[in-house]
Amino acid sequence: MSPDVVLFRVARKELQLFFASPVAWMFLASFLTLCLFIFFWVEAFFARNIADVRPLFEWMPLLLIFLSAALTMRSWSEERRSGTLEHVLTLPVPLWQFVIGKFLACVTVLTLALLATLLLPLTVAGIATLDWGPVFAGYLATLLMGCSYLSVGLFVSSRTDNAIVSLIGSVALCGLLYLAGSELLLGFFGGNMAEFLRLLGSGSRFESITRGVLDLRDLYYYFAVTAGFLSLNVYALERGRWSGRSNTRHRAWRFGLTLVVLNLLLAGFWLHKVPGVRTDVTEGKLYSLSEPSETLLSQLEEPLLIRGYFSERSHPLLAPLVPQLRDLLREYAVAGAGKVRVEFVDPAEDAAAEKQANEEYGIQATPFQVADRYQSALVNAYFNVLVQYGNEKEVLGFSDFIEVKMAAGGEPDVLLRNPEFDVTRAIRDVLYRYRSGGELFDQISKPVTLRAYVSDDSKLPQLLVDYRDAIRGEAQALIPNSQNKFNIDFVEPEANNGAEAARILDEWGFQPMITALGDENEFYFYLTLEDDHQVIQLPTGRFDSSDFGDALEAGLRRFASGFTRTIALALPGSSQPRGGMPPQGHSFGTLQQSISQDHSILMEDLADGRVDASADLLMVMAPESLPPAALFAVDQYLMRGGTVILATSPRSIEARGTALQLRGVDSGMEEWLSHQGIRIEDTVVLDDRQAAFPVPVLRRVGDYEFRDMQFVDYPYLLDIRDEGLNPDHPITQGLPNLTVGWASPLSVEPAANVVSTTLLSSSDKAWLSVQSDVMPTVTDSGQSSFSGAGKSRQRASVGVLLSGEFTSFFQEVPPLEAAASPDEGMAEDGDVEAPSTPLISKSPSSSRLIVVSSNDFASDQVLSGVIAASGTQYFGPLEFLMNAVDWALQDSSLMNIRSRAHFNRTLPALPQNMQARIEYANYAGALIFLLVIYGIWRLQRRRREKQLGRVLL
Repeated sequence: MSPDVVLFRVARKELQLFFASPVAWMFLASFLTLCLFIFFWVEAFFARNIADVRPLFEWMPLLLIFLSAALTMRSWSEERRSGTLEHVLTLPVPLWQFVIGKFLACVTVLTLALLATLLLPLTVAGIATLDWGPVFAGYLATLLMGCSYLSVGLFVSSRTDNAIVSLIGSVALCGLLYLAGSELLLGFFGGNMAEFLRLLGSGSRFESITRGVLDLRDLYYYFAVTAGFLSLNVYALERGRWSGRSNTRHRAWRFGLTLVVLNLLLAGFWLHKVPGVRTDVTEGKLYSLSEPSETLLSQLEEPLLIRGYFSERSHPLLAPLVPQLRDLLREYAVAGAGKVRVEFVDPAEDAAAEKQANEEYGIQATPFQVADRYQSALVNAYFNVLVQYGNEKEVLGFSDFIEVKMAAGGEPDVLLRNPEFDVTRAIRDVLYRYRSGGELFDQISKPVTLRAYVSDDSKLPQLLVDYRDAIRGEAQALIPNSQNKFNIDFVEPEANNGAEAARILDEWGFQPMITALGDENEFYFYLTLEDDHQVIQLPTGRFDSSDFGDALEAGLRRFASGFTRTIALALPGSSQPRGGMPPQGHSFGTLQQSISQDHSILMEDLADGRVDASADLLMVMAPESLPPAALFAVDQYLMRGGTVILATSPRSIEARGTALQLRGVDSGMEEWLSHQGIRIEDTVVLDDRQAAFPVPVLRRVGDYEFRDMQFVDYPYLLDIRDEGLNPDHPITQGLPNLTVGWASPLSVEPAANVVSTTLLSSSDKAWLSVQSDVMPTVTDSGQSSFSGAGKSRQRASVGVLLSGEFTSFFQEVPPLEAAASPDEGMAEDGDVEAPSTPLISKSPSSSRLIVVSSNDFASDQVLSGVIAASGTQYFGPLEFLMNAVDWALQDSSLMNIRSRAHFNRTLPALPQNMQARIEYANYAGALIFLLVIYGIWRLQRRRREKQLGRVLL
């Protein structure tokens, strides 16, 4: 008889026995019930508010220990007890076929159980965007772990004739495999011993795979355990065929078994030393170095040192993160191609290294309180990473790496937030600081021309003649050291019958200047920097030659890579005219902190009518009552080829006591935005796809009213995801979802040479409201009282990008504030000697305008509310803004990393009755699945009975 036929006949017979007895049905029913109960109740899926199925897999190592033992406890022990094992041993068939057949039958039952749980990821995918990579990896890890546990159970069952003893033995042995890599046991060890036990443990391997990382070493571990115990199973049965006297055949079996086990172990140790044998199956390759990180490493010219300071004895919640961080740092060494050196130091074991860390790098141990059942102690541990390039260094601590979230049971859940982003940012910072001490032109790849459109001396005031000569000499001094990347070109616009003057007026809006009102003498004096990609205008200010050097350097830096950029940030109240009342209710401290981590921040006061020359980008948040001078500053910055990011709306939230109301806001920019083709309606968008928010709600009990703070589904908080985020634009394509609060709909009719791109939009279930009272009330069912019943539903745009050639809103320069000191370009009689501020009427094509129609888009109040509602760190608006900054500045070193690693997709807001329906639907689906399996089994059984009846007849 063919071996394949015997093997599958054994498997078929075992399956028939499984389903003919309560074993298989009890296994499937208990497995599904426990999985659903843990997913919805123990881990509180809806309260957890994360669109993944990780809770399903977190309990699998423990569940499979008991369920696999229960499934295999009768496999061989029942054969031994009933006496059928002797019949098997006397058959002229290799015993491995019986072992593999029983193993395949058990794996088939386990596979059916796992297939039944597919209802859970399908449910999550139906209500939110699910990353299927970790789901696939989780099922693969569960199947592999189940196979290893089943092989252990089969081996133990072959050693006894008592099913209960087999159950207890299997649970004990599988439990030891799990405990070997668990933090419960590793807390008693440290260093190499802890690392060795972690490699032996089944749970630590399982966790690595369920993250979405398929490491060949982890896969081989489960293969080795399975193959090893199946081999032991065959050997244990083979011994039953032997007589009491030892012979050559017995010794050959022992030698062969020893050889198999040793080869499995040696192959595992060899694979452990092999780097790069893994693949990342997550959607965004969250656990692999991204392309921007590798690009940044390719720019290294000097050796880069990355040194991890990790204590052997640390807090038990930090200890599991150390191997993950070590693996990531080793990825930098591999990607660095010899330019990156990675080291790991335990300061407790090296006094010299600890002294250097303390004195030279400012790294200090952090005290952690560690408690067990016997005592509570204070442990001083290191959890730091040093990044050093040349003489520049950056130190990262545990507060930079970790995110603490309260789990459903009230226990803290400590995770690595986004380690690649933090390490890559540190590398970029030390690299940029190192470069900033070198030559500017080393970082400029294409030749840049300083082109000055200046009239003849006969038309220029004497002040400008002197200014021209001074800046020409200063610019020419740069040419010898520019590596042929900088040159100067003075152009007279009036030459050739004014052809050049007509061109610069048409392309960039450069109009003739005058010295004072009423003066008929017109002239030109404009400075630009150009390469084959972009054109920017250099500000001339009051034509003071002492300011030219700084302006020229700031302009050249916009053509260079590897320098820290400057962001000009204008906040509410910073651009008010003197004597005006600053607006209330907006603070952007978190935004300021986020910008300062990656860029230099400049708090801009627009009231003087200009933006600082060093600013690489202008960001204006929640403007109110901007005076003409401030509006002129924004307008001219855009006309000079800059990028303006603007968050504004005619409505803004305001808390009055415990009530919430929308107040009208006059930004002073409505006409300017309309001139640029953007119209923001004086309404607010509400959406059925909404986020939860802690708000004071009105609760009615009989004739009494109470105001409580509750988390409610709040339609004024737009939960923008999927099609609402432009999937084709770099700013939004990496964001899983975004919350925008109290936004107004905007429409765009751009000019002919301006391109419009919608970045953010609501769902097609949105409606509009003009009411000012946004205080929610809670119905008897616990739901918010806001409803869009009877309202027109349509998609609303709330974020847009315009790029191209804009035209100025101004026809003439508005009155600007005088200089702060009387000696800055002022005559004694108060008249300005320098020409009046020039008006640029048209921008180059490099100008960009990004508008989000919400004053509260990135305010501290909204961020803190969403963080409280989601139970995790939420910085979606900040990531959107920082992505926009990086994209506008053509700095991709961090843009695609910022949204990568530990940023979880959240669930859309669902009513409580809908949550209950989803939960009940999963229980019903599991029951239907069991009934289908039972029906198939009954049909197969009837078919076999009919075939047997025909044979007997």
